[in-house]
Amino acid sequence: MFLLYAVIAYFLFSEYPESLNLDLAVETVFALLVLGFSFLDYKRILKLYQLPKLNIKIIGFTFLFPIVSALTVYFSIEFINTHLFESIGENYFYSYMYLDNPLPWAILFVAITPPVFEELAFRGFLFNQLEGIISTKATIIATAFIFALIHFSFISLLWIFPFGLLLGYLRSKYQTLWYGIVIHFIHNFIVLMIDYFYYNQSIFNI
Repeated sequence: MFLLYAVIAYFLFSEYPESLNLDLAVETVFALLVLGFSFLDYKRILKLYQLPKLNIKIIGFTFLFPIVSALTVYFSIEFINTHLFESIGENYFYSYMYLDNPLPWAILFVAITPPVFEELAFRGFLFNQLEGIISTKATIIATAFIFALIHFSFISLLWIFPFGLLLGYLRSKYQTLWYGIVIHFIHNFIVLMIDYFYYNQSIFNI
């Protein structure tokens, strides 16, 4: 269901790349789908939102890892696009420049809604369902692979899949979605801020 939804959303965004109404509609439908399916398993889902016990090592990792991952992924993908494909990668901030206040909207659509609802969808509902029929290790791999597929980018697949593996492992080990949500948010937020910096720098250099 989530994969089919992603395919439909991909083609809609390709056809109408600059539409706030479409952005809001797509995100709202996805949120409602995720919440609707999660409600069917709400008792186990709610347990995943209990605050975990404080652990300095995992908390430190949760805040430091996405900084490293965001910088590494951003500049690695930029290098691959520039030197292997001789193209410029997508600038997430620029995608919202058609709006009057692009930065708040970009933060909402890039840094806030994906961590909240993608983690609930893939490391919450889907993880619970698959773990009931296959092993935990297979569940981590399967949810990471599907998570990578919905982004519809071969290059992104190279890093999103291992990123999903890590988030699935943390969810399984600590039985909470909070670490994944925070890591996902910081990673996306930093990538967006780098795009924001480069976009403004390019304007000043004109």
